[in-house]
Amino acid sequence: MAIDRKQLIIEAATKSFSLFGYKATTMDQVAKIANVGKGTIYTFFKNKEELFDEIINSLIVEMKQAADEADDSSLSFHEKVHLRLYKILEFRMKHQLTIKLFQEEKEMGTPAVMEVMEKLEDAIINYLKDKISHAIEKGEIQPCDPKLTAFVMLKLYVALIFDWEQRHQPLEKEEIASLFEQYIFKGLSVR
Repeated sequence: MAIDRKQLIIEAATKSFSLFGYKATTMDQVAKIANVGKGTIYTFFKNKEELFDEIINSLIVEMKQAADEADDSSLSFHEKVHLRLYKILEFRMKHQLTIKLFQEEKEMGTPAVMEVMEKLEDAIINYLKDKISHAIEKGEIQPCDPKLTAFVMLKLYVALIFDWEQRHQPLEKEEIASLFEQYIFKGLSVR
């Protein structure tokens, strides 16, 4: 059975980035964890940045797949978007690499990490934008700017899950869904 050296290197690099962060990971560490010569890494990736980018692109695909698990045609658009956002943020909270990257971004402001976190956010926003555009076409929601709406939805969700929790009792999943529906789909006016 042939060993997929590229996959071995990717797994070793993911482990190293998850444990030590981007800045502290070296190609020597990756080679040691993968049990390959450093030159072997360079046959697949020209540098650490390219290797990191490959891992992040795979992570984005996995995150979208997790969100797509919430695609239940019997649910309304706002129920689906709530479940998708929850799945995405749950994925980010549970995945060791994203946890380490959030920490490194906050504590060290590593430019490569800040760029990747922006790439992750853009991927989520574009994913949601496509779902919003589809819902507009189907007449499920009113016409709006899909990208701006996706941005607002994501930021509200992050605020309800992470920011609120820093100073208050964490909200339950159902409370978040209810607040999300209230603020995004119903509005605050009394009719």
